[in-house]
Amino acid sequence: KDVVNKLIKGGDIERGWLGVKIEPVTQDVADSLGLAEAAGALVNEPQAGSPGEKAGIQTGDVITAVDGETIKGPKELARKIGSMDPGKTVEVSVWRDGKAMSLGVTLGTLPNDNVASAEPQQQTEPEDTTPKEQALDQLGIMVAPADDGNGVQITSVNPDSDAADKGLKQGEKITSVNNQEIKTAADIQKVIADAKKDGRKKALFQIEDKNGNRFVALPLG
Repeated sequence: KDVVNKLIKGGDIERGWLGVKIEPVTQDVADSLGLAEAAGALVNEPQAGSPGEKAGIQTGDVITAVDGETIKGPKELARKIGSMDPGKTVEVSVWRDGKAMSLGVTLGTLPNDNVASAEPQQQTEPEDTTPKEQALDQLGIMVAPADDGNGVQITSVNPDSDAADKGLKQGEKITSVNNQEIKTAADIQKVIADAKKDGRKKALFQIEDKNGNRFVALPLG
C-alpha cells in the first residue's frame, strides 16, 4: 500500500538507505554479547561512505531498535529503513561492548544496483607447523600470526571440536574476538579470560575468508 500511494503521488519510489551488511542474531551470538534475547541485526560491515558508517555504526554492533521500535531481525530492519524517506534522521539503537547506545543517522537513498560486492581477498596459504604456531586447546584450533598483521591465521582445526562444528577451517583468519581486534594467540586468550570473568559462556569470533567476513559464536571451553 505504501508503494502504491507513493507511485500515485510522485510516480517514483525512493527508499531509505542505511548502508550496512547485516546478519541474524542467533542465540549463540546473543549469549556471547550478553544480550537478553536473540533479536536485532548484527552488523557484519558498514559500507564505506554510507550513512551508517558516517553516523558511527561499527562492525559487531547489534541494531536493536529504530526510532524506539524494536527490531526483531535483519528482514525487519531492511523493511523499516526501506520504507522511510531519504534525508530523514532516525535514532538507531545499538548494543556495543555490553552497553546500549543511540546514534542519529540521516538516511541516504538506496542505490538502484544495491548489490553488495567485494573483491576476492588474497588468501595466505596455510603454513607448515612452525614455532610461531600456538594451540588454543579450549577452542580446538592452532593459530599463527597473519602475514599481513591483521589477526591470526587458523593453521589447523580439531575435527572433533566446536570450532569444526561451527565451520572454522584451516587457512581462514580470526580478526577480532568480542569486537576486540586481535593479532596473536595471547590476545585471544586475554579476551576469553575477560569474557569468563564477566560470566560469559561464549565469545563472538569475526572470521575472514575469501568471501568476506562472518561471525561465529564459540563456547569458551
